[in-house]
Amino acid sequence: MKNSYLQIREFCEVFDGPHATPTKTDKGPFYLSISSLENGKLDLNKSAHLSENDFNKWTKRVTPRHGDLLFSYETRLGEAALMPDGIKACLGRRMGILRPEPAKVLPEFLLYSYIAPEFQNVIVANTITGATVDRISLTDLPNFVMRLPPLDEQRRIVSVLTALDAKIELNQRINAELEGMAKLLYDYWFVQFDFPMTAVQAAALGKPKLTGHPYRASGGKMIYNETLKRDIPEGWDVCNVGDVLAKELRTKNVLNSEIADQGRIPVIDQGSAFICGFTDDEDSAIKDTPKIVFGDHTRILKFVNFPFARGADGTQILTSRESRLPQHLFYYQLLSVDLSNYGYARHFKFLKEQKMILPDQDSANAFERAAECIYENIKNNIFQNQELTQLRDWLLPMLMNGQVTAG
Repeated sequence: MKNSYLQIREFCEVFDGPHATPTKTDKGPFYLSISSLENGKLDLNKSAHLSENDFNKWTKRVTPRHGDLLFSYETRLGEAALMPDGIKACLGRRMGILRPEPAKVLPEFLLYSYIAPEFQNVIVANTITGATVDRISLTDLPNFVMRLPPLDEQRRIVSVLTALDAKIELNQRINAELEGMAKLLYDYWFVQFDFPMTAVQAAALGKPKLTGHPYRASGGKMIYNETLKRDIPEGWDVCNVGDVLAKELRTKNVLNSEIADQGRIPVIDQGSAFICGFTDDEDSAIKDTPKIVFGDHTRILKFVNFPFARGADGTQILTSRESRLPQHLFYYQLLSVDLSNYGYARHFKFLKEQKMILPDQDSANAFERAAECIYENIKNNIFQNQELTQLRDWLLPMLMNGQVTAG
């Protein structure tokens, strides 16, 4: 097969699923949702389950299998991901399948081609704007064209791009592990109260040899707190979140329309993505870090230990002015606050009313030193992933349209 542009029908079968929604269950096969397609990945946490009986009905037309390309043909146009191995699932509404012919196209190459700018432009050019949603015609889709080089070139291209994606995913897993380590330490010290006993605390018990041992497990003195209705270590206090907040200078927000894909300054907003984009506007930069970003609507918290700009409406910047609640510890205290009962609202006013524990200074300082080291590594991985993502996004269109070749 020569390097050429072919119609999708020449190397893929096209399927779509039922145009209805089954009854959702707590377990069972997955009912795939278009919301689970994100940046070339399939997030099964965003898909529901259905019963075995409904699964049989919903797979009469087609059952997704390993290597199928899942895509959205209504709303969220352009999103796609590969079906993983070992997953029992049916297609959700507005979702289709491209099933590649193995002798002509690699599934991974098909995915990279689908999400590359060249084919995304094909989707845009063929989008049908409806009264409620935009869509692409499944009747016309098989006639869309895509560049398809020989299989050996496909393998070389896939090798380059998957290596970059693998490193990005590795860094993400490392960061998740690092965050888990910090959370475990926080829980051990400030929830179970088994922080290392200080020499003063051990001496007060008449047992100086207990210095460094877990406080509560070693018999450290606990005092009942009327506000919290539970025991806390002797000498610890309770405060409202609002009591420890430092007054933040007003900073310039970056509007959504002004956020770029690349730039010198990361933009942090209240969305689920840690970094939502970039700006070159130095006047918007917040350089005195670390800061905690709180989503007034979303309740999302982000710890930011590098210069950044704040996103548009709904992003609050939080800093502790209490020495016994340094920034890393303050962040984990905030993570433990439950604001889920207030529905859709501006949550900052409720956050300020919540109670927090104020530990002794030595324990606060010890946690801060440990967490600072952890989050420095997290920051380095975040920046490396930004560089890798930009490199991949720069290479992707040129590899797909043949401007550059993979050696």
